[in-house]
Amino acid sequence: MSSTARDLDPGLAADPDAALIAEGAPAEDRITGRRLRWIMGSLMLTMFLAAIDQTIVSVALPRITSELNGLSSLSWVVTAYLLASTASTPIWGKISDLYGRKIMLQIAIVMFLAASFLAGASQSMEWLIISRGLQGLGGGGIMVLAMASIADVIPPRERGRYTGLFTAVFAFSSVAGPLLGGFFVESLNWRWIFYINLPFGIAAFFVIAAVFKVPTKRVQHTIDYIGAALMVSGVTILLLVAEWGGSHYAWNSTPILLMIATSILLLSTFVWHELRTPEPLVPMSLFRNPIFAVSSSIGFIVGLAMFGAIIFMPVFLQIVQGATPTEAGLRMLPMMAGMAGASITVGRLTSRLGRYKVFPIFGTASAATGMLILSRIAVDTPYWYLAIGLFVLGLGMGSTMQVLMLSVQNSVHVKDVGVATSGSTFFRSIGGTFGTAIFGAVMTGQLVRNIEAALPPDQSQTVDVAHITNAVTTISSLPAALHDIVLTAYASAMGHVFLVAFPVMVIGFILTWFLREVRLSPLVGHEHAEGILPLD
Repeated sequence: MSSTARDLDPGLAADPDAALIAEGAPAEDRITGRRLRWIMGSLMLTMFLAAIDQTIVSVALPRITSELNGLSSLSWVVTAYLLASTASTPIWGKISDLYGRKIMLQIAIVMFLAASFLAGASQSMEWLIISRGLQGLGGGGIMVLAMASIADVIPPRERGRYTGLFTAVFAFSSVAGPLLGGFFVESLNWRWIFYINLPFGIAAFFVIAAVFKVPTKRVQHTIDYIGAALMVSGVTILLLVAEWGGSHYAWNSTPILLMIATSILLLSTFVWHELRTPEPLVPMSLFRNPIFAVSSSIGFIVGLAMFGAIIFMPVFLQIVQGATPTEAGLRMLPMMAGMAGASITVGRLTSRLGRYKVFPIFGTASAATGMLILSRIAVDTPYWYLAIGLFVLGLGMGSTMQVLMLSVQNSVHVKDVGVATSGSTFFRSIGGTFGTAIFGAVMTGQLVRNIEAALPPDQSQTVDVAHITNAVTTISSLPAALHDIVLTAYASAMGHVFLVAFPVMVIGFILTWFLREVRLSPLVGHEHAEGILPLD
């Protein structure tokens, strides 16, 4: 199986045996012609729906949180989706090996569509956050099983071009998400960013039911439900600590200290459990490989930075600079252009040179520079300055992410590539989850402090800061003097977020120098690599 297919398919990658079975499928099981096109079209459509839901809400969040009075809980709309999707990804892949790819993919689609309807019908922030978590469960299954289904219908020799199409779907969704979100918010209603999933998802469901007929190859697994529960519980409590610490409760208060202790206990138990379970969610043996350990640490930091920028910059553009949702989506294009351009260029250079270490060094340095540029933003910052910062940040992200995955795949034996790839992807996703929650907490806390410091003494006791900043409509209706104070405070808080992120990215830059370089193998599956090889 190609490294590209494994990279894009965490569920299949987590189970190399299933991949080998698929690759050995008899020629008579092959699907061709119109039926294959229908299957690929439906799989790409469902993949697009799941991928776009990670970014489509970014420009709609100010409008959503204004209507539901929950601007301070904004980050959880994204965090709930990412956390559920990350935790469920390995489980979906193994369940599909037990019961068949088709039926589990249909179940994931139904779960995703039901949660989309619930999210669109939300009447409170709590309702929306829970719905987004359920969406993440279905979305995680769709992304894993759609990619795993390629191995069921496409022979290995032809699989590369089809996985390339799915890569294009991911790239397109990252650009189309903010633009579509802006269009729906302005032209219809924010609820349509969820309702639009229904007709397309139903169509994909019935196409798969009609044409996706392949033999089920049952593979026995021990599914690590306990590990998933321990990980989700521990991480969720830690995210709540980041959200509530310093705002709802003092950092040294009993609730916060108790939550920290509980999170440490749950995550320690998770590690203990993973060391003893037959098929762990995250095999701890991977950390004996220094390339995996360093790459996963860098990936965590990169994921943290990327989602922080994607989610909160559109909010800044709308609240502080008065952009419409569509305009905010368009103004994010420099970051996407930097990511896409760097990804393509670095991919070609890596293949040509057979080396990779220089690219994450450059990428993390570039991303840190972008963070530093964006930390200087203010109410009157011109767009060209923002565009430069976003482009440099995107350039860094695109130069780093795929190379980290490649370095992990190249450092292990072919039989371990699957589990190493899924493990690396897991840590990058968790980084995105923490980035969204931590950046949201930093921004909210700094915003309150900035406003309280700027208020005249006679207003400091009478103005309810939490109330006046809990919705975009409330901010826009404030008296002129107070409105200016809030916008200045918001711009300063957003700059503070990037200032906090800058040293984190510098840590990522330092880690890249410890990334050992193993010459990229010209052989399929790097059959030569029994372990880490020193670069000649």
